[in-house]
Formats: sequence, C-alpha cells, structure tokens
Amino acid sequence: MPKPRILFMGTPAFAVPALEGLVGTGYPVIGVVTQPDRPQGRGRTMAPPPVKVLAEGLGLTVLQPEKVRTPDFLETFRRLAPDLVIVAAFGQILPGEIISGPREGCINIHPSLLPKYRGAAPINWALIRGEEKTGVTIMRMDKGVDSGDILLQEETPIGEEETFGTLHDRLAPMGAGLLLKAIAQLEAGTLRPRPQDHRLATAAPRLGPGDGLICWDADAPAIVARIRGLSPTPAAYTVLGGKKLKIFMATAETAAVPEAPGTVVGETAVGLRVAAGNGYVLLWELQLEGKKRLAARDFLRGVRIAPGQVLG
Repeated sequence: MPKPRILFMGTPAFAVPALEGLVGTGYPVIGVVTQPDRPQGRGRTMAPPPVKVLAEGLGLTVLQPEKVRTPDFLETFRRLAPDLVIVAAFGQILPGEIISGPREGCINIHPSLLPKYRGAAPINWALIRGEEKTGVTIMRMDKGVDSGDILLQEETPIGEEETFGTLHDRLAPMGAGLLLKAIAQLEAGTLRPRPQDHRLATAAPRLGPGDGLICWDADAPAIVARIRGLSPTPAAYTVLGGKKLKIFMATAETAAVPEAPGTVVGETAVGLRVAAGNGYVLLWELQLEGKKRLAARDFLRGVRIAPGQVLG
C-alpha cells in the first residue's frame, strides 16, 4: 500500500522536527501550509516562519494563505486532495472540510498530556501552574479545541529549573518521533483511538501582556514558576524606575519575610534577593528595557538598585 500523501500545516520552530521527520522517512509531502511572513525585531523587517525556511530548503511547495477558510485556499486544498493532513502549531482555526475531508483525516501534534492544557500555550501554562510532568499527544482533530480522540501519548518529567525554552526544545523532537509512530500504526491498521475525558480538561489560553506581570504578593515558588514558564519569551517582568525589567531566571528561597512584597533586600552571590508574599525570589538573569540581557552580577554593575527599593 502506498504511503499517504501528506499536506503539512505548521508555522513556528516547534513544527520543524515533524516536517524534517516526515521528509526524512520518505513520506510524500505534497505541500506545506504556513502563516504569511510577518514583521519581526526592532527594525520590523519581514521574516519568513521557520517552517517556510525548512520547506523551501527541502524543495517543497509552500502555501501562505492569510486565512485557510477562504474559497481560494479551499479550492487549492481540493486540488491537492491529500490523504492525510498533519498539523503542528499552525496558528489558524481549520474549517471542517480540512479536518474531515482527507481519507485518513487530520492529525495534530499537541505539547501536553491531553485533556490537560487545551489551547494555544500548553507548555507555558504547564510550567506556570507548577506541573511536575507533561508530554506530547498525537490526536485526531475534530471541530473542538484540542478535543479530538487521542491516538498516542508520551510523558516526560519537568526539570526543576526547566524553562519554556528548554522544555519546548525537548518536546518538539519528542512530538515528531511520536507522530511517525502514529502514522506507521495508521498504515498498519493497529492505531486505537480513545476519546478524551472532557471532565478533566484544563485550558491553556493564548498569553496576553498581563500574564507576564509579576505579582510580588504571590508565594515565591509561584513567582519562580511564572518566570520559568515565560522564559525566554515573552518573559515575565516587573517595573524598575518606570521601565520594564524582564526576568529570565530565578529561584525561590523559603524564609520568614518581614519586608513588603517587591522590596529589594540586597545582592547575594548569585542574584538579587526580592521579598515575595511568602519567601524570597533570587533574580539570576535580568534585562532592563533598552538594555542587554545579563546575569545579575553583571547587570548590577551598570544599574544601581538600592536595598529597600520596591519593584512593580
């Protein structure tokens, strides 16, 4: 039986290992759908998404519709007539024709242990909420938000100092490997979908600007979890002298706290100690608005923060 003709839909770096794996394993990828080029960086120059860069390097056909629901794109989809659609962090809501039209359906790589953390930012929220484990799920898409049948799952522990960036970089190739297992089982007829228990579903909504603001009234471990969950991007932040102060690495210290939350207590060998609602937070890596990201000791050589100063 010939391998299924695959239409791949993905945009950011998370999707890159999956496309590499499909092509490297010999699956016929008949097209790659990704988001349009967007302005990036301080200069706001137009930049292609990572999946486009890879796809063009592999000589694949690249499609960049502003919306996949338009009649023009759906006509292109019908002309391509894929046997299977693979979705990995594509970034648009798919119409029913794309989800249910292909012979083998539409399969998604989701970086959480569904039904937990359905939504746009599952890696971030798993860290922010202090989870000790996470993983990847290969699921058959339906019209809901990450609510389709589970095809395969793989679990992994979350390291004590792991950040969004490091966990993302571990889950992306893990998801790619699990996807290839799922497709092989689909071809062999041994794949056994199982429905999600919707009662256990939790949400992982798209991050907004307010999600990065540190509330120093919170417990120190919760603050550190938020910093880890947003590092390196979009980054947790506080305010110092009217400017945004991003924080990329921190640890929590259990202790009685006589100071008001947000009060800078002083410098230590590894960082800047700040009072929280319960305990202290040691800030290791910081970046003041308009400046470079630096280790705390280097940062404090150029920025004076006196004990007693209040952040936020």
